[in-house]
Amino acid sequence: MHSRRNFMATAGAIGAGTVAAPRLVGAQGAASRTLRFVPQADLTVLDPVFNTATVTLAHGFMVFDTLYGLDADYNVHPQMAAGHVIEDDGRTWTITLREGLRFHDGEPVRGRDCVASIRRWGARDMFGQEMLSVLDELTAPTDRTLRFRFKRPFPMLAEALGKVTAAMPAIMPERLAETDPSRAVAEMVGSGPFRFVPEERVSGSRVVYRKFDGYVPRPDGVASRSAGPKIAHMDRVEWHILPDPATAAAALQQGEVDWLEYAPNDLLPVLRRARNAVVKVTDDSSISVLRFNHLHAPFNNPAIRRAMLGALDQSAFMTAAFSADSSLWRTDVGLFLPNTPMASDAGLEVLRGPRDMDKVKRDLAAAGYNGEKIVVLQPMDLAFLKSMADVAVDMFQRAGMNAEAFSADWGTIVQRRGSREPVERGGWSVFITGFSAAGLLNPVANLGLRANGSRAWFGWPTSEPLEQLRRDWMDAPDQPAQQAVARQLQTQFFQDVPYLPLGEYFRIIAHQRNLVDIPVGLSTFTGVRRA
Repeated sequence: MHSRRNFMATAGAIGAGTVAAPRLVGAQGAASRTLRFVPQADLTVLDPVFNTATVTLAHGFMVFDTLYGLDADYNVHPQMAAGHVIEDDGRTWTITLREGLRFHDGEPVRGRDCVASIRRWGARDMFGQEMLSVLDELTAPTDRTLRFRFKRPFPMLAEALGKVTAAMPAIMPERLAETDPSRAVAEMVGSGPFRFVPEERVSGSRVVYRKFDGYVPRPDGVASRSAGPKIAHMDRVEWHILPDPATAAAALQQGEVDWLEYAPNDLLPVLRRARNAVVKVTDDSSISVLRFNHLHAPFNNPAIRRAMLGALDQSAFMTAAFSADSSLWRTDVGLFLPNTPMASDAGLEVLRGPRDMDKVKRDLAAAGYNGEKIVVLQPMDLAFLKSMADVAVDMFQRAGMNAEAFSADWGTIVQRRGSREPVERGGWSVFITGFSAAGLLNPVANLGLRANGSRAWFGWPTSEPLEQLRRDWMDAPDQPAQQAVARQLQTQFFQDVPYLPLGEYFRIIAHQRNLVDIPVGLSTFTGVRRA
């Protein structure tokens, strides 16, 4: 794994907690092979192809599997695939499935299931769209093979089919994969290590999974991120939805839950004093972003988006969300993950130096801002996003803009951000989210960089220069050539400003001391066991 931080973990020796928590139903006396997890938000949408929320992605990797996987160093390995053969100067790939793969309904995983799944995923995902754009034919010659024929070589096919960022290239039964990509699949039948238990789901309270006894782990390799043998040591995994950070922290202290996906920063001193818990600053990071709606005024105007670069103070966003401890976050962040091959300082000068709001106001007036209302989506049940939304509203208001927050739970925010209507008809202007490290290593996987209008991610930017530079990067013959294109991309990024990068933050988790082998990256539940 690339070494980007000189620390990996901070463990707290823990003492008595000071926060009282309500008793969780069924928590006391839970079997040692039951894992009780507190996700960052409620699971409101189940389909990991249709929805890009991180909580849906984590759910997806429990229920579904992928043809390829990525290890902690972002190297790709066969997962459901036994292997592949590349022929015809890179234009033909034949992938063979491992033996014994079965869906949760008992049906075998067949080549035609994979074909239908890949087509549905490709219709929604940025990387998938790139693949489909050069695909001539995708077929399943036998039950255990699928064949890609490309118009020109597509060397990143394994990376595309093994990506660990949204949208997930989940393999599902053909009958489900034939669902219109614009509609979410409701029935959760995958071939992953856990089965979703719909009858035990309580919206806003609990999600339950059971170990799938028919899962066949890879017989070789090292378990790492989404690659290697996925061994489920837990018979049952319960997600307990606890939006209030103090309640979640108290539940961990009292032994009523086992693992907090995000440990609340303001309660870290309390958690570090609890004898039964461990607090860890992980090497898993994300870059927070402020996403503009490019369809409607004022942010359909690139000059107005560029003017906001002069108002952006990344440290203000990071401090509000992740405390004044700057070891937990990083500023001077652009398009790519810092200290990785594609990262550079191209264009970053616009983020440096004192912020001059008087100049920003002049730039906005010159760009034609005319007092249009700005609605910032603010999830109240995700503390760090709520804090950053507060900073965003303040930033816009200090720049003289007519900004206000629309505050709601995360599920409502996710629904509203899909609206393409203007704000006066229930639309939005800005929302804040985060892109995980795995999606920021190159321009192909970056969810927010695609700028193909109506087919782009929420916000729907249009920029042919960005689109062309991304294609140029894919055609570059070697890493130095890719790096040169990446510099051009970041320079163009700060001209088009599809979003504002708010800074990089490192995830802090907390868990029971007897829980070991928690995986790197996205919260997944294979490998986790009790010591």
